[in-house]
Amino acid sequence: MPGSLRRPSVVSRVSDLIGYTPLLELAATETGSRLLLKLEMFNPTGTAKIRMARQMITDAEERGELRAGGRIIESTSGNTGLGLAVIAAERGYTFTAVVDNHAAVDKLRAMKALGAELVHVVDDGTDELATAAREELAEEMARGQDNTIFTEQHNNPSNGVGYFPVAHELHEALDGRLDVLVGAVGTGGGLCGTARELRTLIPGFTTIGVEPKGSIAFGGPAHDYYQSGTGTPEGAPIGALVDFGLIDEGAKVGDVEAFATCRAVARTGLLIGGSAGGVVHEALTRLPGLPPGTTMVALINDGGEKYMDTVFNDDWMRARDLLDPAAEREVDELLTKLRGNR
Repeated sequence: MPGSLRRPSVVSRVSDLIGYTPLLELAATETGSRLLLKLEMFNPTGTAKIRMARQMITDAEERGELRAGGRIIESTSGNTGLGLAVIAAERGYTFTAVVDNHAAVDKLRAMKALGAELVHVVDDGTDELATAAREELAEEMARGQDNTIFTEQHNNPSNGVGYFPVAHELHEALDGRLDVLVGAVGTGGGLCGTARELRTLIPGFTTIGVEPKGSIAFGGPAHDYYQSGTGTPEGAPIGALVDFGLIDEGAKVGDVEAFATCRAVARTGLLIGGSAGGVVHEALTRLPGLPPGTTMVALINDGGEKYMDTVFNDDWMRARDLLDPAAEREVDELLTKLRGNR
């Protein structure tokens, strides 16, 4: 990616606004270590996943698998679907999103507004995660259909390639100084794609993957969780893009801690999504123990605006035993202490 990463002042397509997302210093220590957030909610659709959505479609076009007037099918919890809906609208494709009710309602509404067809794998009103069933249905719908692709984000190499620009943006913004990279592990594309390319640019940094408690990529026990768009639930295969050779440490953060972090960070003026709360919780917990002068970057995959009915809704949280004022106070106190050192 030669040349400057600055965006031109005028663009002609929404997808031209992808990338160039800012870094925000959230916290720092007295010894000069700092936590920077890579704010991917500044992409169109408010999420990182539009990066890989564009890459998957571009590569399918170049292989001749998708032609004018074609159809895209994907199993999604929301953010990938939003990205694919934008790219489909721009390029004249039909997009079908196979979804379950675990997805945030606002994500489903936004996909429909962008022209996507929604197919619910279960439509009984439950909000259980049904990743395996979604994948099976999406694959079945695409099988044997002309000019139709199942983008299969969990196993599509283009997913990881779509995040290579993140590595170049970090390298340029930080003048090559990055010591710790922290990110959520779902499909594996975001963290592992960024880490793979970043290793060609910056030597010696540590990569920490974060998944919800209940997810199985870093081992069990398996159980339900409410952090959407991340992790590997029981019964679903670990995605081919989860490259354990690129992840130095795996960590698990529970829903209570992740969502408490979202709510505490909101009181600093920043809304982040549920899985991003898990990433920030892990990063904040580690920050005070890092060597002096460490630069840690946390990948923030989406903003909190899509979670007003869930993470930021006291009734929804209370009904699921996720509301924990003591956990929020603990994060508040840590943030107050660390933000005073900036």
